[in-house]
Amino acid sequence: EVQIVESGGGLVQAGGSLRLSCVASGVPVDDYSIGWFRQAPGKEREGVACISRSVGISEYADSMEGRVTISSDNAKNTVYLQMNSLKPEDTAVYYCAASRAAYPCSQYVSRAYDYWGQGTQVTVSS
Repeated sequence: EVQIVESGGGLVQAGGSLRLSCVASGVPVDDYSIGWFRQAPGKEREGVACISRSVGISEYADSMEGRVTISSDNAKNTVYLQMNSLKPEDTAVYYCAASRAAYPCSQYVSRAYDYWGQGTQVTVSS
């Protein structure tokens, strides 16, 4: 059974940092890449970053490039998204997803992903 569970969201002031975690069960490291997406109220879901865990290669979308780092602890089936210099416009629900395309991963195309978590809310106050 596949389970994708995000955590680490919360309320932070502008300029602050958060680290999101995604525990991906039932999706082997060699067979699945992991992506982070976000969706703000009234906006479409957009990509943030992805990682091809089998080769350790990550890709970043324009949305937060330079302010986020994606990493993977394969032994723990956990992918992290470190977010720095947060802005109020980063407020959104952040989703983790798993794709059967192990490599390369897609940091932009949500339909490339097969399994999704429930999301974690990130709110950045000004």
